[in-house]
Amino acid sequence: GQLGSYFATEVKDEIFEELVLPTSMWDEVQRVWRTFLDSAESREVAGETIYAALFGFAPSLQSLFKTPRAVMAMRFMNGL
Repeated sequence: GQLGSYFATEVKDEIFEELVLPTSMWDEVQRVWRTFLDSAESREVAGETIYAALFGFAPSLQSLFKTPRAVMAMRFMNGL
């Protein structure tokens, strides 16, 4: 592998390395993301869906966020 690149074979929690994906996998990720966005009524709804799923799996984290849920969802979508 390339020095300094992360190939998803182990979890590294002390550093943040570049994730290198094969072109075919990257194309599939983009296709699935586009399908997800197209299935949502709006970017706001897509963001809310992701936000709900995230905190559905880790509800204890929600108390750490003081910003209204809708605002956080849009911030999340705008960050992507």
